[in-house]
Amino acid sequence: MNVFDLYSKRQKRFMGELPDVYQYENIPSSLRVQIVHIMNDALGDHGNHKTIENFKFIHDTLCREYGKFSLIEKEFFEYENYIGDVINFSIQCNNTNHILDVVELSFRLIDTFYRQNNIKYLCKPKITPDAAIEELNFRFREHGVGYQYESGEIIRVDSQIIHTEAVKPVLLLLSDTRFKGANEEFLKAHEHYRHKRYKECLVECLKAFESTMKTICDIRGWIYQPGDTAKNLINLCFQNNMIPTYLQNQFTSLKSNLESGVPTMRNKNAGHGQGSQPLTVPQHFAAYQLHMTASTILFLLEAEKALP
Repeated sequence: MNVFDLYSKRQKRFMGELPDVYQYENIPSSLRVQIVHIMNDALGDHGNHKTIENFKFIHDTLCREYGKFSLIEKEFFEYENYIGDVINFSIQCNNTNHILDVVELSFRLIDTFYRQNNIKYLCKPKITPDAAIEELNFRFREHGVGYQYESGEIIRVDSQIIHTEAVKPVLLLLSDTRFKGANEEFLKAHEHYRHKRYKECLVECLKAFESTMKTICDIRGWIYQPGDTAKNLINLCFQNNMIPTYLQNQFTSLKSNLESGVPTMRNKNAGHGQGSQPLTVPQHFAAYQLHMTASTILFLLEAEKALP
């Protein structure tokens, strides 16, 4: 990873000037420039035809989605400089979500397309996809900006400890193709959370929780009904000793905690008709739900792996 612990950084740490709390509204200009450096290193030599094609893909995809002809304002007949336009847009744009769009699309290209097609030898990149992603996530943390690139998407991070110990391991385990449905739902929950759609976040959390248990049942050949609720699925996992009997007896509240955690939050706050008074789900409540879902799914996946 191309990161150097410069004297000026050490002095900032010593003086307590480095951010220790995440913020989400502003992508600092220095971070943007660092991200561009990473993109340039990972996407290859600007004189390479394939590199230009990659930047054109990023440019054209964003333009189509935004309903624009060009990312940078220019005369209609002016020559299109795809690499320059993507870079300048990344530096100049005032919309944080649009900056994150560029980052997500670029690193998804670096992450998936390069791996699958072994393009690195054609574009002569200076760093590998893994190194690029590692540095990107480090730079986000270094600047106190609460986002990380994980499993092909930009997700919001509220606690680095919880993200490292629960969310990231869950995404890794759910990347198994058998858990594709649960993985998509868990990532959707993060997407809703990032865009402050907290009710929808709760709904996707429960879907991911239930899909995880259904997939475990499929893997183990345990019979369940398609319409089974989380409570029924939890009972099935206990009946088949996914949680050893001695642990069930020792942790008498475990089953109750699983049943009353993720499903109850969703049912009471987003799962049913809200009546005459619209329900408002606060941000901290949705964050707690995301973290609890991650911890619960991680527990279930590890318990299934421990079965004989």
